Amino acid sequence: MSEHTYKFDVKMTCGGCSGAIERVLKKTEGIDSFDVSLEKQEVIVKGSIEYDALLEKIKKTGKEVRSGQTVA
Repeated sequence: MSEHTYKFDVKMTCGGCSGAIERVLKKTEGIDSFDVSLEKQEVIVKGSIEYDALLEKIKKTGKEVRSGQTVA
């Protein structure tokens, strides 16, 4: 599988919000690395996981995903 880098604009209001996303991403197969920034309201993920599968994982945390894109 090929590697991808995804960037999502996610509404997060506190450390609990960003922590919930981090916990889900840590348990998800196909992710090599990720960065969750509460300050920038963004989640950057690198890995072989498909975009739609990753989007569903983030949405399951209950956070609003404003936008998402493949950047590499």
